[in-house]
Amino acid sequence: MKILIVEDDERVSEALSVFLRKRGYRTQIAAAGSQALAQLGSDTEVVLLDLGLPDVDGIDLCRRIRAQTGVPIIIATARSHVQDRIRGLRAGADDFVVKPYDVRELVARIEAVTRRSRVLAAPQDQRVETQGVCINMTSRQVVVDGELIDLTRKEFDIVGVLARYPGVAVPRERLIREVWNTEWHAFSRSLEVHIGSIRRKTGRSELIETVRGVGYRMVVS
Repeated sequence: MKILIVEDDERVSEALSVFLRKRGYRTQIAAAGSQALAQLGSDTEVVLLDLGLPDVDGIDLCRRIRAQTGVPIIIATARSHVQDRIRGLRAGADDFVVKPYDVRELVARIEAVTRRSRVLAAPQDQRVETQGVCINMTSRQVVVDGELIDLTRKEFDIVGVLARYPGVAVPRERLIREVWNTEWHAFSRSLEVHIGSIRRKTGRSELIETVRGVGYRMVVS
């Protein structure tokens, strides 16, 4: 697996690269946003993205990477404010960790984001249609009234889980476990942010119903 480390602190990037290589990963280091975009390739399987870069804001770079590819992006930064987390997730990041972090946890998160597509894989040509919304589980596309909606990887993962159980209240804990592959309840806020984004993008606030004290349910026609 090839990991692109986007980090302007050479000591941090080199130490992380050595750690990951010892565990069998291939790594590539970019110290700036322009370098990261130049090195991003079809063989890149994960991007570890610091937000404090010399030539571009990391959030903007995250958007540019997401516009080009569906590669999993993990933001690893010293910024700990909740607003930074929200902006990062809305920009298309799959995960967000705050420095200083335990490298073993980082490896676990890398493993989680790379296997999530397999965990959420759906049967061939499975589709769910409700409330004027067509959800194609195979192509990972959501169409509202004939218009393709641009959802991030995480947003579709959430839609995919809810669509597999239409009309059923899915507990928050289960959504977090299946989408983020963790039991960490700190992701509850991230889940709320993503649900709000899905409602806004689809223009169907009624599509996903909040079930108080339980979780969320996809409303069926």
